[in-house]
Amino acid sequence: MKFFVSVVMFFVLLKCFTAAQTLIQDSCKTAAAKDPNLKYDLCVQSFEQDPQSKIATSLSGLVLASTNNAASKTINVKGIVETILKSKKYAPGTESALRTCVELYDDANDSLKEALTNIKSGDYRSANVHLSAALDEPGTCEDGFKEKHVKSPVTNENNVLFQKILIPLAFTNMF
Repeated sequence: MKFFVSVVMFFVLLKCFTAAQTLIQDSCKTAAAKDPNLKYDLCVQSFEQDPQSKIATSLSGLVLASTNNAASKTINVKGIVETILKSKKYAPGTESALRTCVELYDDANDSLKEALTNIKSGDYRSANVHLSAALDEPGTCEDGFKEKHVKSPVTNENNVLFQKILIPLAFTNMF
């Protein structure tokens, strides 16, 4: 009898996981079709690496998971820039751009926190506004380096961060 119960539980969990995978793939496909800036593969990969999204049963669950993921990535990239500043291993003339980026990541994180509050209350229109504000910050950071005609040490991180914020933004546009 225990074996039978174990087998049934296994198949129930497998079905839930499969349903989550289908939800993720279908949602990323729809979002990528509507927004040409969104990379489908990165969208799916982002969700597959996040345990919270694997248990999502709806688009709103994916929006919540992806917004949390974007906030986490924002904090991560800010930490990278702070480490660069502390180590003083940056090109001459880039310190002010790096410090501006730290402030921009703080602003992005604040916007993402507001978006999370909106998402939890079901206010996707307001969440969209806050996600849009957060989306601007990685590009603004990169612009600071371009203005100084120096190479940004965090271009790759900013590109990934842009995508991580674009995912919940694209998903809120699906409501």
